[in-house]
Amino acid sequence: MSDPIYLDHNATTPVAPEVLDAMLPWLRGEYGNPSSAHPYGQRAAQAMAAARGQVAGLIGAAAQEIVFTGCATEANNLALLGVARALGVEKRHLVVSAVEHPAVMAPAMHLRSLGWDVTVLPVDAFGRVSVDDVGRALRPDTALVSVMHANNEVGTLQPVAAIAALTRPRGILLHTDAAQSAGKLRVDVDELGVDLLTLAGHKFNAPKGVGALYARAGTPIRAVMHGADQEHGLRPGTENVALIVALGAAAALASASLPDLTPKLLALRDRLHARLGAGVPGLQLNGHPQHRLPNTLHVSFPGVSGRALLADAAATLAASVGSACHSEHDAVSGVLAAMGIDTARALGAVRLSVGRTTRVDDIDRAVAALVSAWSGLARA
Repeated sequence: MSDPIYLDHNATTPVAPEVLDAMLPWLRGEYGNPSSAHPYGQRAAQAMAAARGQVAGLIGAAAQEIVFTGCATEANNLALLGVARALGVEKRHLVVSAVEHPAVMAPAMHLRSLGWDVTVLPVDAFGRVSVDDVGRALRPDTALVSVMHANNEVGTLQPVAAIAALTRPRGILLHTDAAQSAGKLRVDVDELGVDLLTLAGHKFNAPKGVGALYARAGTPIRAVMHGADQEHGLRPGTENVALIVALGAAAALASASLPDLTPKLLALRDRLHARLGAGVPGLQLNGHPQHRLPNTLHVSFPGVSGRALLADAAATLAASVGSACHSEHDAVSGVLAAMGIDTARALGAVRLSVGRTTRVDDIDRAVAALVSAWSGLARA
């Protein structure tokens, strides 16, 4: 039996062949510690410097503003907790949205347990934060606003640039988690106006276990782990050169292919939506109809459980009911609850996400399997 069609690219992506080729030498003959002064270490340091430039190029940053981490969760923790360590004496107010990934919400709640005042902003029925709500939440003691660029479940894009227009004149730092958007659409730190931005390598065809934090030059931030002074003193520990090289190669691939990739993803997503809508009367879109990721389709199938639907179609299709980081049990997603979606609609929800390797015939076969599974379950 062949593997099922993979429509879960928001959970993780396959490693691109170009990325694997770039990293393999650093798993074979090249093993130097980049902090060593001899030729082995110098070659490793040079490879890391090249990767830093490639990652910076993907988001319009300077190379020295990139901090390599082990994942996006670590980058988010460094952003929130690192700013808190730098500003916590004078400013102890944090603003986040209600639909943040646990990698942001958990450190935010940790700060609350330490006495920080944390404002959690509501979202509308599309999962989008109101810029006016952000403005009303800002205070003289606000240290940081953290609002994700794109939601990992429904794909809704947040008005980050408009939020920056409120925070920057007040001297308030702005962080965005761009784990889901980078590599799928244009992400530029100056256009967004952010001070901090999180990247996840495995969301754009690098391996798992590597990420990065963009920290704009001059941003007050301190390390949250203790050790040596690698990564500008913000992330101690010997760097994983092979994975960092892979992240750089993935960033370079994304930079070169985005003009063609983004419209391809959009066309595949819209074909999937149109054909499912024709085959499933009452199918409902969750998330913003325009302001969303080009690859993400989050829909509710009427009268059935999304989990049961995917189980029935599992021989043909691999997808998910929501974030891969959340519970495997039938429960209303926190994101959908924040959007005000009722229980029946939420339990019928499925997240379908296409990627670089998705083909048109994959879409058509997936639609046939989903429509067939829905028809059988709805009649039962």
